[in-house]
Amino acid sequence: MIKLFLSLEWKAFFRSADFGKGLALKVLMGFFALYLVGMFLLIGIAVYPFLNDKFPDQNPFLTVNSFLFYWVLGDLVFRFFMQKLPVMSVKPLLTLPVKRSQIVNYVLRKSVFSFFNALPLFAIIPFGITLIFNDYPTTSVLFWMLALIITTLIINFLNFIIESFSTQYELSFLPIIALVVALYALDYFQIISLSILVSSGFQAIYNTPCFIVILIAVLVGLYFFNFKLLKQKLFLDSGLKTKIKEVQTSNLDWTRNFGDVAPFMQLDLKLLWRNKRTRSSLWMLAMGLLYGLMFYPDQKYMEMPWMYAFVGIFVTGIFLINFGQFIPAWDSGYYKLLMSQNIKYENYLKSKFTLMTLSVIILFVLSIPYVYFGWRILLAQFVAAIYNIGVNTLVILIGGSYNRKKINLDQKAAFNFQGTGGAVQWLIGIPLMFVPLAIFGITYAISSFEIACLVLGLLGVIGILLHQKIMTFITNKYVNSKYKMIDAFDQDN
Repeated sequence: MIKLFLSLEWKAFFRSADFGKGLALKVLMGFFALYLVGMFLLIGIAVYPFLNDKFPDQNPFLTVNSFLFYWVLGDLVFRFFMQKLPVMSVKPLLTLPVKRSQIVNYVLRKSVFSFFNALPLFAIIPFGITLIFNDYPTTSVLFWMLALIITTLIINFLNFIIESFSTQYELSFLPIIALVVALYALDYFQIISLSILVSSGFQAIYNTPCFIVILIAVLVGLYFFNFKLLKQKLFLDSGLKTKIKEVQTSNLDWTRNFGDVAPFMQLDLKLLWRNKRTRSSLWMLAMGLLYGLMFYPDQKYMEMPWMYAFVGIFVTGIFLINFGQFIPAWDSGYYKLLMSQNIKYENYLKSKFTLMTLSVIILFVLSIPYVYFGWRILLAQFVAAIYNIGVNTLVILIGGSYNRKKINLDQKAAFNFQGTGGAVQWLIGIPLMFVPLAIFGITYAISSFEIACLVLGLLGVIGILLHQKIMTFITNKYVNSKYKMIDAFDQDN
C-alpha cells in the first residue's frame, strides 16, 4: 500500500499542469535548503571549539545543554509558520476499499522524513562526534544524540496538533505566539526555570540512558493523538458545516457607482469577507499600515531618505500586494463557471484594478498621521501611492496572467504559500518593491529628495495616462491564457 501511495504521488507531481513552474520554485528552494544545511553543519563543527575558546572555564557540553530550551521554542515557532503536514489527494481513495488507518499512517510516517526533521541532524551528529573525540563517554553521547532526535520528532507532531487547533481562529498564529511568549516569560522571570528543567532532563539521559524511555513514550502518545485527529477528519463530507448560522448580508449598493464593474466588485468584496484565507488577509492591513513605525521613530532611518519610497510603497500597497498577487486564483473555485458567462474579461480585470486603487487611496489617507515625523515622509508616501496606482497595479495584473495554482479559501493566510504559482509570486516582488526603491535611491543620490519624488510620481502619472492601452494588452494576455487557467484550476495539485 505504501508503494501504491508513493506511485500515486509521483504521478500527481509530474502530471500537474504547474509542473514546470513548481519545479523552478523547488530548484530555488533547494538552493535555500543547501544554505541551511551548510549553516547547521558549520554550527555542529564549530560550536565545541568556539565555546572551548571563549569560555575555557566552562564545559561546552553543559553550555549547549543550557540552550536546548530556546532551541525547542525556536524550532516550534519556525515549524508552525513553515512546515505543513504532508498531504495527498485522499478523496478518490475514500471511495475505494482502502483503510483510513493506512492513509493516516502513511501521511504521519511521511512527515518523519521531512526536511525540518533532517536539518538538526547536520548540527547534532558533528557535535556528538566532536564530543566522542574529546573523550566523552561514547554510550552516553549516543543516547544524548538519540534524545535530541526524538525531541525533534516530538516537536514535529506537536506542531501538527497546535496547527490543527489554531485553524479555528481568524488570527491563527496568535495561539502559538502566546504559548511561546508565555513559556519564555516563565523562564525569563524565574517563575519556573524551564531552561534548567530541560537542561537537567537531557543531562539525566546522558547520565542514565534508560530515562530516554520517557521521551519515547511522549513521542508515541503524540503520534496516536495525531492519528486520532486526522482519522476523525478523513471523510468525504468532513468539509461540510454542522452548524447553521444566520446569514448576514451587507449593503453593497454603493458599488453601483462604478458601472459595469460593480457586479465583479461585489463578488470580490463578498469573497474577502466570507472566506477564511481572504478574511485573515484583511488583518494584515493593520500590520502594513503600522509598518512605518519600525523605521520612522529610529533616527538612523530618518537619516536615510532614500528608504522612504520603499516604506511608502509597502504601507500604501499592502492590500495590493497581498490580494493582487493571487489574481485570478482567488476565483479558481468557480473560474470555469465565470468564464462560461457572457461577460467582458476587461470588466473583470478592471474591477480588480478598481479595488486595488481604492485600497491604495484609503491606506494613504490613513497613513497621513506619519507627517508627525516630517513633511518629507508624507510627500514620499504620496508619490508612492501614485506609483502604486499607475504602475504596480498593472504589474500585479500582468503577473496574474501566469498564475496556474488553485487556492483553498478555507485555509489561513499567515505564511501560507498554497496557491503560489511557481516563482511568479516571488519574482514579482522585484518590480513591485525594489525597482521603485532603485529609481528613487539613484535619483536621490545624483540630485535631491524633491527630484526623486518628482520622478517616482511622474512614472505613476504616465502609467495612469497609458492605463487603457496597457489594460488592453493585459486583457489579451488573460484571454489567451484562459483555457490553460481553466485546466490548471481543475487540478488539486
